[in-house]
Amino acid sequence: MAEEISSIERNQTWELTDLLEGHKTIGVKWIYKTKLKENREVDKFKACLVAKGYKQEFGIDYQEVFALVARMDTIRLVITLAAQNSWPIY
Repeated sequence: MAEEISSIERNQTWELTDLLEGHKTIGVKWIYKTKLKENREVDKFKACLVAKGYKQEFGIDYQEVFALVARMDTIRLVITLAAQNSWPIY
């Protein structure tokens, strides 16, 4: 947990602010996972702090949703297509 908090602070993922009048807080919860090696031995324990998004209301707690998620296979495919077709990559 300490490692996750330190990562959040180092990456400046979020910052604490005063709650605006008329708004409600959105809680967080810890998700714990045990990562295993191929031989099923414990490799490491992981902790992730996540927001309880199910308590949010569109237009009140947030205005838009954006989550950039791309698998490496997809990125490789796009780069391959760009190289084959001489497309510029930005």
